[in-house]
Amino acid sequence: MQQSPLSHPDPVPPVACGSDLQWPEAEALATRLGATFLGGVPARQIDSAALVLFLDENGLSLQATGRKAPGPVRSEFVSGKAGYRLAHGGGTGQLIAKAIGLKRTNQTLHILDATAGLGQDAFVLAGLGHRVTLLERSPVIHALLEDGLARAAADASTAAVASRMTLIHADSIRWLQARAGQPVADVVYLDPMFPHRDKSAQVKKEMQLFRPVVGDDPDAADLLQAALACARYRVVVKRSRRAPAIEGDAPALKLEGKSSRYDVYPLKALPSS
Repeated sequence: MQQSPLSHPDPVPPVACGSDLQWPEAEALATRLGATFLGGVPARQIDSAALVLFLDENGLSLQATGRKAPGPVRSEFVSGKAGYRLAHGGGTGQLIAKAIGLKRTNQTLHILDATAGLGQDAFVLAGLGHRVTLLERSPVIHALLEDGLARAAADASTAAVASRMTLIHADSIRWLQARAGQPVADVVYLDPMFPHRDKSAQVKKEMQLFRPVVGDDPDAADLLQAALACARYRVVVKRSRRAPAIEGDAPALKLEGKSSRYDVYPLKALPSS
């Protein structure tokens, strides 16, 4: 998720843990993030903050606090939706794969996901055999993703996929602008924050927790231009199906799904073999 310096997100939430077993790691994370460490306390009993980074035996999560708070959100690749999609996904027939151009080439591509978030789309692309570099600016979301990738690397079912994913903590616009004119990746993939219209509880929960942390994305046009200056073959932008295209160059191709759309900005043809 690309956090704009104009969006004024909330400070880093405090860190807590489930037991003494996670205490050293949780305390070290709080120190690294410059966050308050609350020690071992259930998230539902915390009343000093609206959100908390919580480390337990299941990994690191972002949780709302209080008795009626929804369940945690974490970067998860081994089980859940990502694990199922890895085992039973539609291969290069998936809409994201078509947008990236995987049906047009047999070569292994280097894909830069410049708005990594929880890494779900990057995991799909790495699961199809491609090398993915993930950029994430938000220190909170980066910590969640770092934890999810570490757990994926330690599991036999996902270790090979995780080995093709490289995470970088950086502001995407500045990172790309510093490399303008250099093809840093074959394809640059963008998924700026937009108001989700998906009705699922999971999407609502993620967006409710993320927006206070990462803010809005008013600089998507700058991000697109920076991406176009650094991609070798194409830039792909994920949008809500009914959302307007990002201001600036018009996409040459639009691929629509049920709730989202992929705008494709080709720069030159992908290698056929």
